[in-house]
Amino acid sequence: MTVLLVLDNVSRRFGGLNAVDGVTFSVEKGEIIGIIGPNGAGKTTLINMITGVHPATGGRVRFGDRDITRLRPYQIARLGLARTFQIVQPFPKMTVLENVAAGALFTGHAGSMREAHALAREHLDFTGLANMADRPAAALTLARRKRLELAKSLAMRPRLLMLDEVNAGLNPTEIEEALGIIRRVAEGGVTIMVIEHLMRVVLSISHRVIVLHHGQLIAQGSPREVLSDRNVIEAYLGAKYAAATEPRTPQ
Repeated sequence: MTVLLVLDNVSRRFGGLNAVDGVTFSVEKGEIIGIIGPNGAGKTTLINMITGVHPATGGRVRFGDRDITRLRPYQIARLGLARTFQIVQPFPKMTVLENVAAGALFTGHAGSMREAHALAREHLDFTGLANMADRPAAALTLARRKRLELAKSLAMRPRLLMLDEVNAGLNPTEIEEALGIIRRVAEGGVTIMVIEHLMRVVLSISHRVIVLHHGQLIAQGSPREVLSDRNVIEAYLGAKYAAATEPRTPQ
């Protein structure tokens, strides 16, 4: 398979804190990668670093055939790397349609406002928001604001889409609907990285899982392999629990 993203010993330091510490992994085209870890593990910082919000203070990030370590966020976005945000903040006074059109204009995929609106309607239809196109974004529920965030990102025509806590705050029905949309995005050829706390979601959607703890990569592999890894169990539940769950050798 084609390798789309490579992180080579990347780190991000804030003063004396190593928020991300020497992380190395790659993402292949067509994969859905789950990124998990306890609160404060460095997951969102990792995405911010990849997208240029907080550039790496060490190591290299490659996307396709480009070194993007020192590029600005808008340059990285125009290469085909988009992301959503954990805290959804649409342009509240703009309509739903205008919010998504802004994504198409930002990356230069629409040459005119008319073309941007046409692209926006296409992505609103895909995410189930077509009937709300003319409503102000501030009027949407949390679940619909998250769909709007996804539609905005899709309007940027990403090759790699990074989703930060896309299911946070949603009820079980809304989560299932969101997962259905994510699977359809992947079926359309978009590679996906998703930060997620809900283990059942990770198990159901990820081809591979990467685990961070204190800014370091402590495990990666299939969902089942990762969730049975002692280091992962210890990071989430503590050393005593990890020791108690280890198989005992017969005497």
